[in-house]
Order: sequence, then structure tokens, then C-alpha cells
Amino acid sequence: MPNRKRTTAFYCKECGYESAKWTGQCPSCHAWNTMVEAPVRMTPSPASSLGRASAAGPVPGSAGRRRPVALKDVQDESEERWSTGYGELDRVLGGGIVRGSLILVGGDPGIGKSTLLLQVTRNLGQAGHSVLYISGEESLHQIKLRARRIGADSDNLRFLCETDLESVTETLMEEKPDLAVIDSIQTMFNDSVSGAPGSISQVRETTGVLLRLAKESGITFFIIGHVTKEGMVAGPRVLEHMVDTVLYFEGDRYASFRILRGVKNRFGSTNEIGVFEMRSEGLCEVENPSEYMLDGRPEDASGSIVSCVIDGTRAMLTEVQALVCRTSFGFPKRQATGTDFNRVSLLMAVLEKRLGIPLSEYDAYVNLAGGMRQNEPALDLGIALAVLSSFRGRPVDNKTIAFGEVGLSGEVRMVNMADVRIQEAAKLGFTTCILPYGNLRALSGKTPEGIRLEGVKNLKDAADLVV
Repeated sequence: MPNRKRTTAFYCKECGYESAKWTGQCPSCHAWNTMVEAPVRMTPSPASSLGRASAAGPVPGSAGRRRPVALKDVQDESEERWSTGYGELDRVLGGGIVRGSLILVGGDPGIGKSTLLLQVTRNLGQAGHSVLYISGEESLHQIKLRARRIGADSDNLRFLCETDLESVTETLMEEKPDLAVIDSIQTMFNDSVSGAPGSISQVRETTGVLLRLAKESGITFFIIGHVTKEGMVAGPRVLEHMVDTVLYFEGDRYASFRILRGVKNRFGSTNEIGVFEMRSEGLCEVENPSEYMLDGRPEDASGSIVSCVIDGTRAMLTEVQALVCRTSFGFPKRQATGTDFNRVSLLMAVLEKRLGIPLSEYDAYVNLAGGMRQNEPALDLGIALAVLSSFRGRPVDNKTIAFGEVGLSGEVRMVNMADVRIQEAAKLGFTTCILPYGNLRALSGKTPEGIRLEGVKNLKDAADLVV
């Protein structure tokens, strides 16, 4: 009896693992209930096709087959980059857009993905680049209304409302633009693949077609991807492995603050972020996030202190707020917004054990002002001092900043890039900086003028200085 080949397989939505049968837990990433069924490509076996070709004669096309080469024989080609017109976005991309690259932009609905890319295409069109914006979600009238609001009017910028991948590909080969935007990848439909638009098979195969087109024709693609409730791009995670760059928009859609973070970048660092503010005319760059996030900070209020975090190569000051009040029930409540809840609970246990603060009888709430989310260990000292300030009802001086990692013994440990943090604090007018004693010794007198450094070895030393 002839062997029946499988026409479907099961794929993990999180990591892209393929299996012949359904399992409750993915064997690769161990995620639960992520296996979904999708068609597979029916490709001939390489061994069988080679055997058939050998019996009939030489392998067709063997003369044009690519051969392995040594790196010394590969010609060096300088990267061609274009500026997007936004320094924040260029920083995240590693210096600008690389020609022929495939860039995935993800984020929550309404956070500003389409607005940002429409502004980028406007800037590139005005710079003389030909741009094709392909939308499968909005009509031309809707796009015109949004484009008029942000001033996107250029002869080099053209629009197409289409969801059929074959028509899109033909148009791209005819127009041959420098850059194309696909809004969004979940709306594209490939006739040669079964499944509804947005399904795993459709998203995977459509991205594969666009990837080959980008590498062969040199067209740069921006792909917009919807996200799931867990915050990941809808479809298999293999989609992220296929593209060159993955960017994520973070922030509350109802707030004005937006963060563009690079998750993957084959042409630059993934440690950079871009900061934007949503306004009526579109997204605007925030060149000094520290000043932006500290705006409106209360004066002489207990439970508030400024700390400094490093995101990529950028130092950003953020206000740490804490509220401690006696609990009305037998079990105290803990809540953390903008930082790790478990880390906050650990720091409160350290305060109770090492400083004798009876926090087990009090509710505690910790918040990072400005809508930021940070989990860097350097926030530990700021969180601990904010909680202590709220408990004792004593405000911290408004010109004081604190950063450092706190261990389980109450010691304050060194953090990286202390000099960059101090320079950022001095630039914004802070006069006192509480930092780990180890970092103070390593600075070797390299201190900006106008700021006093206080090195501390443990939480007790830090508490004696401020509260």
C-alpha cells in the first residue's frame, strides 16, 4: 500500500515548532494549548528527485547551482541606509533603514503603528524616495483623512487598497518602489495556500513571499502585525525569525507616551528604544525623556524619589512612588505598577528583616510615574527608599537621586554605567546622588560639577542619608 503523505501539521503559535500530532504542551517551548493545525507544503523529497534525475541523465539546472565560497572571496558592500526623518526611530533601527530589509512593527490596536509609518513614508517621499503604502484594513478615503491630518502629501507617495497577495506582488514588480508598507500582514491572502486571512499558514507563506521579494528586488518592506492579548505578534513566532528587524510599540493607547523597542535587529543593536508622544498632528519625538517623565512631580511629598535606569545606551530618570498605609484586614495588600511585583515584595521583606520595619502590618503600593515599565535591578534602592519614606512620612529632598541593586542581606551592590546615570542627573539639576559604594570607588574622581556623590554599602546607610 502506498504511503499517504500528511497534508496538515500542528504548529506552535509561540515558537513555530512543527509536530505530526496535536499535543497539549509544546515540546520545544513548553507552552500550553498553543498547537494549532495548518496545511503543510507538499514538496518532493530531495533524495527521490535526485534519484529520478540521475536515472534520466544529469540533474537539471546543476550548472547554475550556487557553490560554497570563502569569506575572503565575498566582495564587501557598504550598507545603504536611509534616514526616516526621526532620530528616535533611526536609533532603534541602528542608524536608519537598510535597503532590501524586512521590518516587522507590532503593537496594541490604536497605539500608533499606522500613524508612525505614514509619517515615515511622508518623510521618505519628501526626500525623493518612491514609496507604496498597501492597506488591507482602510479605504483610500480613510487613509486620506489621516494623511491630511499629519501632512502626508507627496508625489512620490502612492497608496493601494488590496488584500490579494498576487495582485500586490504584481503591482510591486511594476512600480518597483524603494519602500513598501504592508498594513497589515494579517489581512493579506495567498490563493495558493488554504486557510483564512490571518491564519498561521497564510501569515507564514505571505511573509515568505515578501522576504524573497525584498532580497531579490531590493525593496524595503515595513510590515505591520497585530498582537495577541499576551502582547505577541499574532501568528507563529517563526514570523519573527523570518524578518530582519522586529519593533514593538509599548505604552497605554489612552496615554500620550509611546516607547518603540527593538526586539530583533540584524543590522544593529537590540538595546535601543525610541520615545514618542501622541499629539493631534501625529507622533512626535521626545528627545529628553527624563525631563518629560519628571514633569509634574510633587514637591515635599513623602514616598517619592527619583531613580535612573539604563535602556540600551540611554539613561532615563524616572520617579518612583510608594504609598504605605495600615491594612484593614489580616492579610496586607501589595501592588506594583510599572515594575516587577515579586521584586517589590522581596524588597519589602528585606526592609522588614534588616531595618526592623513592620511592613507585614501595612498595605503597600509602588508605581513608576509616566507609564514606563522597567525591571532593572538599579531601581531597587529607589523602591526601598520610596517605601521607607512613605512609611515614616518624611519626604526625600527633590534634588536627590538614588540607584543601586539591593541584595537579600540588605547590601547595596554595584550597577553598570554609573557615570552615564550621574551625568544625566547632573544635567537635570540634581545636587545629590546616592549610589553603591563600589561604583563610587570605580569613578576615580570623574564627577560632573554641581552634584555630590554619596556612596552607601547597605540599606541602613542609605536610609540614614535621606529619611
